[in-house]
Amino acid sequence: MAGAVAAATDWLVAPAPAVPEPMRARTRDRPVVAVVGLGPRSGTTTVARALGTELAVRDGDGACAVTAAMGSVLCLGTPAARRLARALASTGHNARACGRLCLIDVPDLVSLAGTASGLAPLVFDEGDPRAAAVVATLADRVVLVGGPQVEPALAGVVAASLARVGPRPLVVASRPPEGSGWTGRVDMAIPHSRLGAQCALAGRGPAGHFGRAVEALADLMERWE
Repeated sequence: MAGAVAAATDWLVAPAPAVPEPMRARTRDRPVVAVVGLGPRSGTTTVARALGTELAVRDGDGACAVTAAMGSVLCLGTPAARRLARALASTGHNARACGRLCLIDVPDLVSLAGTASGLAPLVFDEGDPRAAAVVATLADRVVLVGGPQVEPALAGVVAASLARVGPRPLVVASRPPEGSGWTGRVDMAIPHSRLGAQCALAGRGPAGHFGRAVEALADLMERWE
C-alpha cells in the first residue's frame, strides 16, 4: 500500500504556481498556517478553526483569519473579530466574524496572505491534498490532518512532497481509532469530542481533552523546525 501511494505522489500534490519572492520570506510577525486534509471526513475544518481560535487567544489583538466557504453563521463574533472583518473588507475581501475568528471567502490566496498576515494570524483551511502545494508555499507552518478513513501511509508521502515547496509539515491524526496504523506516524493526535468540535466550528475555545490537544499542537508549531 505504501508503495502504491508513493507512486501516486505527483498526482496527489500538484506543483505550486510561482509565488512572488517577498511571500517566501519567513519574517512575518503573525503566523500563516496551512491546514491540509488528507481525505474526506478528516476533520480538517474543525482542526483549522480550533487552531485558529488558539492562535487568536495568543495574539495581542485577539482574532485570527481563517479561510472558509461563505455560508450562514449563527454565532456572534467578538469585537476583535469584527474589527478584523472590517479591516479585511476594506481591502476587498469578503469576511465575516465568527467567535474569535474572521472567516474569509478567498478568490486570491496570495493577496490574502499578503494582507491578512499584517493584521492577524492566518489559517488556510484546505480540504484537498491536490491543491495543497499552493497554500504550503504561502505558509510558515503546514499541518496535515488525517481521519479514520485515510490510509496512514498517505501522510508520509504527502508530507515529503509538500516539504519540497514549503516548510516540513506536522502530521495530525484526527479521532484515530484504537490500534490504528497511525501509531508512530503522527506528531499529534486530536481526540474525538463532539462538544469540542462544535466549539471549534463556532470560533470558541474548546475545553477538555480536545482543547488541551489543540493547545499542545499550537505549542509544537512554535517549536517546529
